[in-house]
Amino acid sequence: MTKSNVSAADVKATREAGGKRAFAIAKGVSRTKAYGVDEAVKLIKERAKAKFDETIEISMNLGVDPKHADQMVRGVCNLPNGSGRTARVAVFARGAKAEEAKAAGADIVGAEDLVETVSKGQINFDRCIATPDMMGLVGRLGKVLGPRGLMPNPRVGTVTMDVVGAVNGAKGGSVEFRVEKSGIVHAGVGKASFGEKALVENIKAFVDAVVKAKPSGSKGTYLKKVSLSSTMGPGVKIETSSVSSGPAANN
Repeated sequence: MTKSNVSAADVKATREAGGKRAFAIAKGVSRTKAYGVDEAVKLIKERAKAKFDETIEISMNLGVDPKHADQMVRGVCNLPNGSGRTARVAVFARGAKAEEAKAAGADIVGAEDLVETVSKGQINFDRCIATPDMMGLVGRLGKVLGPRGLMPNPRVGTVTMDVVGAVNGAKGGSVEFRVEKSGIVHAGVGKASFGEKALVENIKAFVDAVVKAKPSGSKGTYLKKVSLSSTMGPGVKIETSSVSSGPAANN
């Protein structure tokens, strides 16, 4: 019998990592070390080897309990270098505003007809915008749009008379975020094909937006942990001080 040259430690690590390919990708990345954002981006890009353009995803562990209304974190971030994703945008509007939305590049525009379509569960869009006068109708779709995170909200700029600006933002790389029950915020901040500088700029912009959205009820350390990963790659922990130095992040 031929003796294997693979060590027992490597076999164990391979199993934990989910197979040879995952083990090879994760090799060289410490599970415990927190890296500076520049080094973390480099590590992630080097390991994004899938046959498609992987999304670079950020995950932030915040010191909040969203079960309390005064600790909810929600907002929108306009990534300086775009998200790399082409969003399908729906706009609830009538008359001139509907025409403005169409001219701005909205994929779906409608009023009562669109409400009826969506109420049947036909949701062929990723972002949803509405003019204020339409919210009486759109409000009926709360049970359909709410669970999907698509309900228009003035706090994130999706209930507005500026439909052109909202559509351009949605198409150009604005990213909505909302804290989950466990206190986690996550979002896509670019693609593996982006340059390192562009990704770092996007990451810092997103973290800054989340820090600025710190709720009044948050006590203690707000920005607890930050990690980065690609769609098929390993997670890399990031030093919080390398992405945010503002007082709100630490208090």
